[in-house]
Amino acid sequence: MATLAPHQPAEIAPTHWTEGNPSPDELAHIPGEGGWPVVGNTFKMLADPHGFTRRAVEKYGRVYKNKAFGGWNIALIGADANELVLFDRQKLFSSEQGWGPILDQLFPRGLMLMDFDHHRVDRRALSIAFKPGPMRHYSGSLNRGIAKRMDEWGAGDLQFYPAIKELTLDLAADSFIGIPWGPEADRINEAFVYMVQASVAPVRKPLPFTLMRKGVKGREFLVDYFTKETHRRRAEGGGQDMFSQFATAEYEDGSLMPVDEVVDHMNFLMMAAHDTITSSATSLVWLLAKNPEWQEKLRQEIESVTGGLDASGKARDLAYEDLGKLELTEMAFKEALRMVPPVPSTPRRALRSFEYGGYRIPAGAHVGINAHFVHHEEEHWETPHEFNPMHFTPEAVKARHKYAWVPFGGGAHMCLGLHFAYMQVKVLMAQMLPLYRIELAGGDPDWQAWPIPKPKDGLKVVLKKIS
Repeated sequence: MATLAPHQPAEIAPTHWTEGNPSPDELAHIPGEGGWPVVGNTFKMLADPHGFTRRAVEKYGRVYKNKAFGGWNIALIGADANELVLFDRQKLFSSEQGWGPILDQLFPRGLMLMDFDHHRVDRRALSIAFKPGPMRHYSGSLNRGIAKRMDEWGAGDLQFYPAIKELTLDLAADSFIGIPWGPEADRINEAFVYMVQASVAPVRKPLPFTLMRKGVKGREFLVDYFTKETHRRRAEGGGQDMFSQFATAEYEDGSLMPVDEVVDHMNFLMMAAHDTITSSATSLVWLLAKNPEWQEKLRQEIESVTGGLDASGKARDLAYEDLGKLELTEMAFKEALRMVPPVPSTPRRALRSFEYGGYRIPAGAHVGINAHFVHHEEEHWETPHEFNPMHFTPEAVKARHKYAWVPFGGGAHMCLGLHFAYMQVKVLMAQMLPLYRIELAGGDPDWQAWPIPKPKDGLKVVLKKIS
């Protein structure tokens, strides 16, 4: 199959994403169902994604076909399937052609929409933004920004999801872009919110008054902003924020990354960090509120590392060098990611035919794995439906299938910013738990399961000041 030219305009629909789709006859031997005419199983999946997968596995097994969102998809379920698709030893699968039809109008040519050599070269150039020097700088920004917000939240009722979403965007303006909070950051944040919302909107054309139109306009604004800023930062020598690191990123031969690629990568990585960190921080706070004994264990660990509150009653900063000491906090975060993975399923497209689970999957087939299902399988987890950070002791991790836990993906496309995610959540806990005891206010919320999990009521909590 052909590959997408690096600088092809997003407005031109790449034909290789749809050419070569398998015929129904080529999929006839795979069990599954097409659902209703035209829409297939789309609405059944949206109503209950996890239940739909569970019922399909019970009925058809760990390889099944499903028609939804306009075409056939082959589900490959299990830790072995995760390894096959994510590690991809034989380079069978295209991430670009899996995610591209969903994301390309708004986030074209992002790192996740690249394959093989192009992906490897760009990933290596961008990795400079996650070296110890820049990461130490980000940790200072996170401590300052989160401490300030803890003061603003104060004790009392809080709708946590929208509050942490706003905080995450403001932190991104500081750590990612290196600009102060204010009108400029607000305009950038608004553009990103529209782009993220539009990426999963049912109307896929930018018609007037639609979310897609707002998303496309948001992209136009950010492309213009990041293009001008890339030139300025190169001329002035950059800075320690993530965007400045990208703007001055070099390939192995010493050449600078093209400006339009810097812009596309910045757009994509801001998006990738935006709702995923918001979702995972929310799931951790929810689970700690439900499990106060674990909340207290984390509080004690944090206080033993940072010293807790200072003489003025403020939480002490978590030093970059002390991140690794919060072992229980990291285990609890990993358990939250297990129970509520922010990316519940992952699409790919088969570039060549292959065999798995006794079935031959034809070239061109859209395939998908399901992290959420595997994260709740009894064969891998002692208490799959209970919050149990002891799932992540070194001994338990060593004994378990390496691909039974994949919230950050795996293989060549492992999340580039995963250490930033750990750092942000650890700093959040270090600034929050010494100050407040977290309790649920509105009962256990229902969760919107897809595309990125979030509590339907925004997660109503009460922050109680610890005297």
